[in-house]
Amino acid sequence: MLSTIEQIRKGIDREEFDYQVLITTLKGYSRPRDKITALLRAGQIIRVRKGLYIFGPDYRRRPYSREILANLIYGPSYISLEYALSYHGLIPERVETLTSVTTGRTRTFTSPVGVFTYHMTPLPAFQTGMTRVELDDGGAFLMATPEKALVDKIFADRTSEIRTIKGLETYLFDDLRIDQDLFDKLNRSDMNDYVNRYASSKLQLLGSLLRRHQRQEREENHA
Repeated sequence: MLSTIEQIRKGIDREEFDYQVLITTLKGYSRPRDKITALLRAGQIIRVRKGLYIFGPDYRRRPYSREILANLIYGPSYISLEYALSYHGLIPERVETLTSVTTGRTRTFTSPVGVFTYHMTPLPAFQTGMTRVELDDGGAFLMATPEKALVDKIFADRTSEIRTIKGLETYLFDDLRIDQDLFDKLNRSDMNDYVNRYASSKLQLLGSLLRRHQRQEREENHA
């Protein structure tokens, strides 16, 4: 006869699962909540946050996805800002905190699998600039495109005062250390669309910077 955790493992294919999925695998028990408590105490499952779990290390079939968890912990949301910039190779640093944008209020969650932050963004901006990343195991998560991640980062950053194009360039290439070559390859049409969805003077400067780069390219092409 299968143990409780073996029964759950047999019934759940993914490493990340919610309370409803878990309770369904325990439908044969008269007191399933007590079983869940026992599983947590034994480390057979781990609570990431209320109602969201992963399997303990002895019962995993594959690594769990922190990116999928980021989408599930607080929503609606998708991964953006520093984590997405690092993921897309625009900045050199490895980013451990899972950074996301949301239409809800700004929040931070500290969990057994890391820190997850969520920055509020206006609905018109939130509704565009995301892509679905498919994993080899059939899972998927939502992440900002490189262009949207950069626009979101400039908007969300409250630590830097950016009042001029020169100040914006310092922020992008000195503070964030954005790769200049990759910056030049970003889709400017998309970025301008994202910029126009915010009421932000900093992002209006980004639009001006993009237009200046376009003029410089046209001049170089006609030289």
